[in-house]
Amino acid sequence: MSNPTCGVEIAGLGHYAPTRVITSAAIETDLGLEPGWIERRTGIRERRYAADDEALTDLAAKAGEAALQKADIDRRDISLVLLATSTPDHLLPPSAPLLAHKLGLANAGGIDLAGACAGFLYALVLADAYVRARREPVLLVAGNILSRRINPADRGSAVLFADAAGAVVLVPSTRTDAGIQGVKLAASGADYGLIHIPAGGSRRPFAADVSVVDTRMVLSDGQAVYTRAVDMMASSATTALERAGISIGDIAHFSPHQANARMTATLCDRLGVPTDKFLTTIAEYGNSSAGTIPLTLSVHANERRYSPGDNLLLTAAGAGLVGGAVVWRW
Repeated sequence: MSNPTCGVEIAGLGHYAPTRVITSAAIETDLGLEPGWIERRTGIRERRYAADDEALTDLAAKAGEAALQKADIDRRDISLVLLATSTPDHLLPPSAPLLAHKLGLANAGGIDLAGACAGFLYALVLADAYVRARREPVLLVAGNILSRRINPADRGSAVLFADAAGAVVLVPSTRTDAGIQGVKLAASGADYGLIHIPAGGSRRPFAADVSVVDTRMVLSDGQAVYTRAVDMMASSATTALERAGISIGDIAHFSPHQANARMTATLCDRLGVPTDKFLTTIAEYGNSSAGTIPLTLSVHANERRYSPGDNLLLTAAGAGLVGGAVVWRW
């Protein structure tokens, strides 16, 4: 059962992006687009792609290692590893047990969570509840290798997606006001097919006659994704703020999912978020789905110097459609 006398703190942040840089200019050349087309529409100048010998757990392990070192806790105390990803090393087994092994977390359970771009938020809600209930630390890593899920000839996905991972170490705190203050999770199955991979699941299994193109990501209606995702993030954020008993003026840092710059600009306008509170990494890292929020928090950690009592607003929406928002008190 939950323990009302226990709060939750982020003891360590970490991130990892592969060293291979793919510029928007290079993709524009491949797709026959005019120079600057991608950045004008998405805000993305470059993104990172994993090396041929890198799998998801390789990226996740480097992000997790960075977070663990900053947390400076005994690895034997980590009780659970949550891995939010849509691109595990294999369809079976799950990748979290391997990640725990790579990081030397011998006493931890491990499980994958497939929540698309909202995966980090869902995992954060579960991790917060676990830490409060068990008073034991959790490592949460979110990341993807989406360069292997896009069709390079498809403009809708090729211009956006990237590879990266971000991680947080959550620990119990005597500050009972630390951790999640308000949350709203959302799902819209009516929009299930807006972002999808046609083949490879139980609906349409792999088979000899299945084209490799059908195992890649498809955005069937980009404008509908844009509209539905902004609506979901804005309404979820409003509800999370209400449940936390605060307003947007009480937020010190706003870190939305880095889908594209136009979407986040629309979201900031809708919510009334001042530009100095907005955290972004879209220009340099692109869209790594679930990885973008923890990566962004980690990238900005030294510059922002999150302080005890700071309220953070986190929100995301992605394939499914699944999404939500969390108000986190540092």
